[in-house]
Amino acid sequence: MTAATHSTLFPQVPDSADAVLEGLDPEQREVATALRGPVCVLAGAGTGKTRAITHRIAYGVRAGILQPSSVLAVTFTNRAAGEMRGRLRQLGASGVQARTFHSAALRQLQYFWPKAIGGSLPRLVDRKIQLVADAAAACRIRLDRGELRDATAEIEWSKVTQTVPADYAPAAAKAGRETPRDPAEIAQLYAAYEDLKRARSVIDFEDVLLLTVAVLQDRHDVAQQVRAQYQHFVVDEYQDVSPLQQRLLELWLGDRDDLCVVGDASQTIYSFTGATPDHLLDFRGRHPGATVVKLVRDYRSTPQVVHLANGLLAQARGRAADHRLELVSQRPAGPEPVYTEYTDEPAEAEGAARRIRELIDAGVPAAEIAVLFRTNSQSETYEQALADIGVPYQLRGAERFFDRPEVRKAGSALRAAARFGGNDSLLDEAVDLPSQVRAVLSGEGWTTQPPAGSGAVRERWESLAALVSLAQDFAAARTGATLSDLVVELDERAGAQHAPTVQGVTLASLHSAKGLEWDVVFLVGVAEGMMPITYAKTDEQIEEERRLLYVGVTRAREHLHLSWALARSPGGRPSRRPSRFLKGLRPGSGTAAAGRTAAGGAGGGVERGFRGGGGGAAVTVPRRARRTPARCRVCGRTLTDAGEMKLMRCEGCPSDMDEGVYERLCEWRAVQAERSGQPEFCVFTDKTLVAIAESVPEDERDLARIPGVGARKLNRYGTEVLAICAGQEGVGLDEDG
Repeated sequence: MTAATHSTLFPQVPDSADAVLEGLDPEQREVATALRGPVCVLAGAGTGKTRAITHRIAYGVRAGILQPSSVLAVTFTNRAAGEMRGRLRQLGASGVQARTFHSAALRQLQYFWPKAIGGSLPRLVDRKIQLVADAAAACRIRLDRGELRDATAEIEWSKVTQTVPADYAPAAAKAGRETPRDPAEIAQLYAAYEDLKRARSVIDFEDVLLLTVAVLQDRHDVAQQVRAQYQHFVVDEYQDVSPLQQRLLELWLGDRDDLCVVGDASQTIYSFTGATPDHLLDFRGRHPGATVVKLVRDYRSTPQVVHLANGLLAQARGRAADHRLELVSQRPAGPEPVYTEYTDEPAEAEGAARRIRELIDAGVPAAEIAVLFRTNSQSETYEQALADIGVPYQLRGAERFFDRPEVRKAGSALRAAARFGGNDSLLDEAVDLPSQVRAVLSGEGWTTQPPAGSGAVRERWESLAALVSLAQDFAAARTGATLSDLVVELDERAGAQHAPTVQGVTLASLHSAKGLEWDVVFLVGVAEGMMPITYAKTDEQIEEERRLLYVGVTRAREHLHLSWALARSPGGRPSRRPSRFLKGLRPGSGTAAAGRTAAGGAGGGVERGFRGGGGGAAVTVPRRARRTPARCRVCGRTLTDAGEMKLMRCEGCPSDMDEGVYERLCEWRAVQAERSGQPEFCVFTDKTLVAIAESVPEDERDLARIPGVGARKLNRYGTEVLAICAGQEGVGLDEDG
């Protein structure tokens, strides 16, 4: 055999049942050999739970204790089910059914429908949002797109929690749900939706589970046939089971107890969809004789990452926290987590992109790096920062920013306003480009304050707010820019992001990162208001946010970077503060909360980023107790406008700009922009060139002090800019430049 055959991609099939057990740690072996009766596996992040349960099934099959066709393994995603099937084949246990709950139920429903109900199974609709829209129209309820998505989510939650329309309002109130409309309206919409489905003879994904449950409850003969087929059950990610899925599992089991469940209450992050860890935590109560195995040996992450993860849970409260698992890293020591504070969100994105570029240049594969954020609306800033620095990326679990429906619709509205804006009364009082954009997007749902609650309405607002912020930055960069100029810029940005899919750095929300892992993870936006998210009000919601951060931390194998920004945009008020979840865990943030933590590392290193610094290196500076207001260097007036803050003077105050230096800088910038295929303002904005020409810096330190000259641009352009300021002719203008 070649060396490749022996690699992890082509493992040898074990030659015996005992060989299946080789390489398992004592706890994993306990799982693999506990083949009878109820078994509960409490498995922490990175502890090899999939390895343990697949070896359990394979050992049972290879030892002749389990028949492959009698085993049903269920999980929550097609990816996880496919991975499980692949591992079972590699272990010599082909023939075992590994499916999602929906896939297993649909297969049974299709088989038994003619016998139990008669006729053909109704057509399954992939997306229910159009049906919900039609139901809303029938009820004369007007919903915008965001409300439509949120109402659809409420219907899905109702069905997986087995809540009928008449009971929706009290059930939603009891669950503390933020409803997109009056609960009575949602209940009316829900009822109309169900009527419409019946009239059109279609079913949705939740119906697949509901109908399977109904058939198994009503037809004893069908239930007996299913139970004769499947006698041993394995359920992965059991903390994510909904009441409806739990009911289906109970019907599959009947009065038997050959069930193995695997989960971690500390990774419950989908309660908004109806998932609950109660079934996992109550397992021993329902099955007093159950075997309970705890997997705490972490094979994924270094002791330093594990130490932080344990510290997060040590401060947790609530029922899930009472059952937390203390991980023990099995890996060699690695670098400490890095904590970085930035002045604003663009600086944070630029700082992350710069470090990613350095890692890739040092040999780390781009596919082994991830940037994780709380909401999908945060992705655009990082998409742009990585694109600017030439780093390939891929989005996971989210549409590209410019592909989002609300962004496409907003782009159409801005394009129409640019073409026919003279006849639009909305724009009558709009005096500049940002105010024009705000006026147009107010018709699309943008408001000065974010909406209360979570879900699609909030995400839609955040997308529109990102466009408003982009317009402000564009106007500051291009004096006299028009709405038409902005539309061209938006089209160029959208076109650049529609390149063929590449294997690159992963950009993902924390929810979509569940079940994945990377060598390097950047957790960004770890600030109050984002982590925990603003609309998390109750203790339960706050604790779920903590668990979400825990999931993010435990995605990292070796390098972990956590960062936050003091302000949203450059020149903004630095009112934000780091997430409360980091208190006592990052250096200088107070005393660590009481609780057991695993050995493997003291406090992490501290790195604070800021716009500026010489030589492109990350700069560590002491945090200032308070921020000094920017003042005009001519008249002394306090500056609040971002453009004036960049110039460090009022627009109306006299300029001492060196016209010759400015003209040479503009000529040089045009050449650089043409070479890089970017707009000129991506090299340096007009105001930055004015600021350089006014101060005429003599060295890198002076140049770095100018707003708009970050470390990356200092590295790339600093030598040529300083040469121009020194009076050297023809700098960077020759073809080979």
